[in-house]
Amino acid sequence: MTGSRTDDCIVRPLRFTDDIPVMRGFLELLGMAPRVEAQGGGWVDMVSGAGMLALHEAASSSTSGRPGQTNLSFEGVDLDALAARLTDAGWSDATIWDEAYGRVLSVTDPSGVPIWVDGYSDDDYGYRVHVPDRDRRWSVMPVRSTANVEEYARFLGRFGLPDAGGDAPTLGGHVGLVRVESGPETVRLGFATEEPLDDVATRLRAAGHDPTVAGRQLTVVDPDGQPVVVNARP
Repeated sequence: MTGSRTDDCIVRPLRFTDDIPVMRGFLELLGMAPRVEAQGGGWVDMVSGAGMLALHEAASSSTSGRPGQTNLSFEGVDLDALAARLTDAGWSDATIWDEAYGRVLSVTDPSGVPIWVDGYSDDDYGYRVHVPDRDRRWSVMPVRSTANVEEYARFLGRFGLPDAGGDAPTLGGHVGLVRVESGPETVRLGFATEEPLDDVATRLRAAGHDPTVAGRQLTVVDPDGQPVVVNARP
């Protein structure tokens, strides 16, 4: 969409929801602001100080996305360069094709799940574009549970994104990795912030939510009924 981009890839988890306005309001409490939304409804991109998040109406999902489901996805500037890096690192199924809204790269992650990277586009047709003020205290940090943390960290490195144990890029955000020995491998929403967690909790409670703060971590259930963790950042 309209704007200037110089970074390579930005993490942009995709949340399917039954109620975009309610989820949008919840995310605004966590330092996010709308950047682009479809004029006909059904989609909105939101930005943080680092990273992005997309909301998609579950009812109109072409991939049968369920309300509350979160997928790991990205936005990229140079998809050809990214495809080459992935291929060189052994992900030979990295493929680019054209959609109505622009170019898309797909690749299968180490857990066997398709990952999509939307190419950055300056075509605003059909969209309402905002010029948001980014809250630099906040960053998007989706959490991926996986049986192979080391391989997934190597995969993320092709995107120029470290896991949560490393330094977050200026705009790209980062991905938290949690090892699971058995059971489903999932993606859930998460954030990191320099804002005091007690202040965040007060704001959430005033809006009718019920967060808990333990040490350097805040947990709250989002409007889709999914747990969201906010980590305090030094």
